[in-house]
Amino acid sequence: MGQMLRCVSPIDGSVFAERDVMSKDAAFESVGRARAAQVEWAARPLQERIDLVMAGVAAVGAMNDEIVPELAHMMGRPVRYGGEFGGFNERASHMAEIAEASLADIAVGEDETFKRYIKRIPHGVVFVVAPWNYPYMTAVNTVAPALIAGNSVVLKHATQTLLVGERMAQAFHAAGVPEEVFQNMFLSHEVTNDLIAGNAFDFVNFTGSVGGGQAMERAAAGTFTGVGTELGGKDPGYVLEDADLDAAVDTLIDGAMFNSGQCCCGIERIYVHESLYDDFVGKAVEIVNGYKLGNPLDSETTIGPMANVRFADEVRAQISEAVAAGAVAHIETFAEDDGGAYLTPQILTNVTHNMRVMRDESFGPVVGIMKVSSDEEAIALMNDSEFGLTASLWTQDVDRAAQIGDAIETGTVFMNRADYLDPGLCWTGCKNTGRGGGLSVIGYHNLTRPKSYHLKKVTG
Repeated sequence: MGQMLRCVSPIDGSVFAERDVMSKDAAFESVGRARAAQVEWAARPLQERIDLVMAGVAAVGAMNDEIVPELAHMMGRPVRYGGEFGGFNERASHMAEIAEASLADIAVGEDETFKRYIKRIPHGVVFVVAPWNYPYMTAVNTVAPALIAGNSVVLKHATQTLLVGERMAQAFHAAGVPEEVFQNMFLSHEVTNDLIAGNAFDFVNFTGSVGGGQAMERAAAGTFTGVGTELGGKDPGYVLEDADLDAAVDTLIDGAMFNSGQCCCGIERIYVHESLYDDFVGKAVEIVNGYKLGNPLDSETTIGPMANVRFADEVRAQISEAVAAGAVAHIETFAEDDGGAYLTPQILTNVTHNMRVMRDESFGPVVGIMKVSSDEEAIALMNDSEFGLTASLWTQDVDRAAQIGDAIETGTVFMNRADYLDPGLCWTGCKNTGRGGGLSVIGYHNLTRPKSYHLKKVTG
């Protein structure tokens, strides 16, 4: 019997879905079909590719009533939040709108002797390895622009959200995207490694853990295959003395707790100016005490279980270690906390950067809050991290925010908002968050290669 992938539902620990993995030979054959089909796909007019991709996006939207409870079963997000189609459609639509300009030839110069220009050429076969926490939105970040740019795409989704890639492929195929051009594959880690190491792909985009990103880069070593990564994060928020306190508390705590804290750019540590600190903590505790932990299929539930018991165990370990080292936990254990996937959201104070909860990625509903007295202190603390995805600044002074932002080691600087991905901006990180850039015009540049034309004219 072959290896099987199983999605264990965090709702009750039952097996929600399972699929057989592809053999190595079958996987290489499928990628070969993707490579052959890519040539004809890239030859189609750009607008035709855009129309087919957006029809696929619409077909995903038509499935939303089925997708929302399915996501609750697979990864625990409450149905009250309505799924991901809003962001899924926003991102794909923006990339469709900017495609012509982003992929246009770059004119360098033409006279009676020479014509010179640079074209954007699709890589060929793009491999997308997507995570479970926002399974549709993270996948479409690359799938839509890669297809629009003329690549064929192979999608491998996380086992925790096993059915997402299948649904996306079904929708896109029904809309007219050829089956060989967009393929969802169920792959083991071993076969994934063999494919990358075997030069099956021309570009790899991976969203996941630092260890997973390192495995991708090791597999690609020596193949000259490009690898784009978005890995761990420990995103900070900084509340300055002139901040709108209520807005800051509402947004930062939501950014820390939404989706049970399982957000790539979720807020994991907050630094508050000493003049606002006590009020901030008091309001934050009040908000979290108002949450309803429970079954995500219940419309009254505002915070569901974590996607897997082992994820909740890591968060509990970070919290208990911090409390043992002197941190103060402000939220009493909820009655619904079962010691497993259902986890009480937690606010910690009296924390330091000696504690793992302020250093390691938590990826769960916990946030540490520290008091600071100056921008310099806040900047030093925000930069005291191995990660760099986003940072959220709260102030009424745009110039001051920009100046602080220049000093922060991060991929995105937010002012008076958090935990949002603007498709017009490059989604990128630094340090152990990885390298690469998705969405925006830069996303198209990363999904294509430049090809230069230096054409000498025959004159007389």
